[in-house]
Amino acid sequence: MTSRVFRAHGEFCATHPWEVIVATLTLTACMFTMDQQHATQQPKPVSSRYCAGCINEAEYNAADVIVMTLIRCLAVLYSYYQFRNLHKLGSKYILGIAGLFTVFSSFVFTTTVLNILRIDVTELKDAMFFFLLLIDLSKAAVLAQFALNASNQEEVRINIARGMALLGPTITLDTIVETLVIGVGTLSGVHRLEMLSCFACLSVLVNYIVFMTFYPACLSLILELSRTTNLYDKKSCSFISVFKEEDKSNPVVQRVKLIMSAGLMLVHAHSRWPFKEVDVDNIAPLVDQHMPQNRTDDAALHGYIMKWVTLSADHIVILILLLALVVKFIFFENKEELVEQLRASISENNSEVQMKKQRKFHSSMQLLKPTSTFFLSKSQLNNSTEDIAFEDKEVQTHSRCESDVESSSPEDDTALRACRSLDECKSIYDSDSGASELTDEEIIMLVRSKHIANYQIEKAIEDPERGVGIRRKILASDGNFLRAMSDLPYKNYDYKKVMGACCENVIGYMPVPVGFAGPLNLDDKKLFVPMATTEGCLVASTNRGCSALLAGGITSRIVGDGMTRGPAVRFPCLARASAAKKWMEAPDNFALMKQKFDGTSRFARLTRVLVKIAGRHLYIRFEATTGDAMGMNMLSKGTEMSLKFIKKDYFPDMEILSLSGNFCTDKKAAAVNWIEGRGKSVVCEAVIPAKTVTSVLKTSVHALVDVNNSKNMIGSAIAGSIGGFNAHAANLVTAIYIATGQDPAQNVGSSNCMTLMEPWGETGDDLYITCTMPSIEIGTVGGGTVLPAQAACLEMLGVKGAHPDTPGENANQLARIVCGTVLAGELSLMAALTAGHLVKSHLRHNRSTTTIPANIGALLPPSQAN
Repeated sequence: MTSRVFRAHGEFCATHPWEVIVATLTLTACMFTMDQQHATQQPKPVSSRYCAGCINEAEYNAADVIVMTLIRCLAVLYSYYQFRNLHKLGSKYILGIAGLFTVFSSFVFTTTVLNILRIDVTELKDAMFFFLLLIDLSKAAVLAQFALNASNQEEVRINIARGMALLGPTITLDTIVETLVIGVGTLSGVHRLEMLSCFACLSVLVNYIVFMTFYPACLSLILELSRTTNLYDKKSCSFISVFKEEDKSNPVVQRVKLIMSAGLMLVHAHSRWPFKEVDVDNIAPLVDQHMPQNRTDDAALHGYIMKWVTLSADHIVILILLLALVVKFIFFENKEELVEQLRASISENNSEVQMKKQRKFHSSMQLLKPTSTFFLSKSQLNNSTEDIAFEDKEVQTHSRCESDVESSSPEDDTALRACRSLDECKSIYDSDSGASELTDEEIIMLVRSKHIANYQIEKAIEDPERGVGIRRKILASDGNFLRAMSDLPYKNYDYKKVMGACCENVIGYMPVPVGFAGPLNLDDKKLFVPMATTEGCLVASTNRGCSALLAGGITSRIVGDGMTRGPAVRFPCLARASAAKKWMEAPDNFALMKQKFDGTSRFARLTRVLVKIAGRHLYIRFEATTGDAMGMNMLSKGTEMSLKFIKKDYFPDMEILSLSGNFCTDKKAAAVNWIEGRGKSVVCEAVIPAKTVTSVLKTSVHALVDVNNSKNMIGSAIAGSIGGFNAHAANLVTAIYIATGQDPAQNVGSSNCMTLMEPWGETGDDLYITCTMPSIEIGTVGGGTVLPAQAACLEMLGVKGAHPDTPGENANQLARIVCGTVLAGELSLMAALTAGHLVKSHLRHNRSTTTIPANIGALLPPSQAN
């Protein structure tokens, strides 16, 4: 019965927001401006009860300072705790709405009530801090969160009404308990404590009234006005679905609160019942007669000390109130129960709606096969970084079929509707309306029936983010995927730039931490280099190398530029293959091939052709400049056009086996890239003074050169390395590639690097270091460079997009940055390795240490000697 009353009340406030708001503000203004000319004529009420343990309120003592300071600190800390809890809810709208409600209810309306009751507000400076302990934003936030889980204004009103139906009885009971507990302070007989407790009780009551009237009306109005800002549209809202019955509130807690309320009512009734006052005037002379005269001074001294250390009734009651509030918030405020009640309520309502709709479509549902229905299992809203988990329940579609809010079109008045038949869904999909008019479950049905390809879901519904969500639901039928996808985000990402360019069958995106190293002094320009990596210490080590190179800087040069594509062709015999090789190597014929190749692109320009023969097979390596793009697609189109020209006009018996015959060579370790180069060929050099080597790198020049020769030269040769004459170039290349949207797999060839070190200067005390990288495959146009985060990193380096004046200059500059950063990383790691080598050398040869006997083994126990 009570739930229905509160539900009707909440529905009225949500349906008539303007009327409720205007009425509330009008009454407030009227009370605030009432005539108070007779206020001063009324004497202040003074309690006539006798309190034997009270201390004169005008006296100052240490206990008063301690208690009131404790109240202020607890008030501030608890306010911080409340707002931290709101922040964890993940929505700035919930925080803003609940905060607005608290400000109005706690101060504006309460001050108005105090004004109408002729209470002097200036005497309540400490009560303001005490009242902060009474603020509870959890219920306001829960109602706001529940209202935000709506797809249209009508559903907002329905959700507010449901929320009031569940929160109303709980809040009413809590208000009664709080008022009765705090009201104990009005029985103390201490004027100051009575005023404080009276103010707190009034604030609790006003807060309750405003929550039941002003707040739901404001909430409904704010969400209605926010429709144009997509505060709760189909892409930013999640829907609370089915939850179990045992998630409802604990009835034991409610019974405890009722028992507390009854007991406190008896305490108040007994305390306020008329009784005979103690005749203080008759008692005082008797006390004075029996007081020895010689103890007068001791009593005065004792009284002076006691007023500094003794707790008065005022302090004791305040501490009791604080303890009661702590107990209340810890043991009797289970905020999760409120959320679960709301979830259970909406689940029950949705079940009723679905049963009615299922009767209408029961005949068509019989034709469909069993499928799965998925529900969201998280209730928090997080518009910036929301992770969605799905709960999979195997059911028959003829008995139940649902879709969440995301599947509803803006024109839908309800978030849920029954699945239509397969034929009806197919006809809607083939019509002008398209798949966007179908629910998620209906689209899943079309995918499983092969009418929509899995990789074309986004294209079919013309909503990439919703398509990703549907694909996640399809995968959620697998338990492993269900658990894994809960931590894989997919919301609020621009998938339009991904479709058809970067990835297919998308189910989310992968956040990778990005750090920066720098400033890197490269060609007299100081740059901060973004590095995306999960390897600890990599960025820090590179940063140390940048510091060592900051004074002298790095000089870089592009010594080669040309992306490659190497097709494989075959001829009937060796003679024809040999003739084709000679024909392609002739300068005039190369010009003909170049003309056909260059005609396929505005930027691709063929520079040379390298032909290798193997029996009757030819492997032709086309090399071309590609502007600011990495250029694989350009090379593929140009190569295909040139081969077709050769086959048509000169060698019709040539068989084109593969456009890529691994002579390119792409994403595979190959000597041809190390020798001939691929992409950008870059060389960087730097001179580091001996002082910097000693102070920053903690080693010496000669030790560095020695370790570099032993490790990077001899060690790599012993290993038979191809292009691996370095310490860890691949680390730096891959980190920059991921950050700037390059193809990470191309670190295989791009990490080819030779690090050389030698003493420098007249005395040989300085260090000269170079890094030679002949095959940096990189670009600033196309591929992953169009994605927002990667484009931001390119913008940080000043190489985003195509160069406006000189095509290819941005890509060349990015290649220089890669090589320069590799040099800094090589320097730092080699110094770290060398320093470890020096430590061992010093331990072995330092003459200041005690000489170790040669026969030390004889002096040790057998276990240690071995």
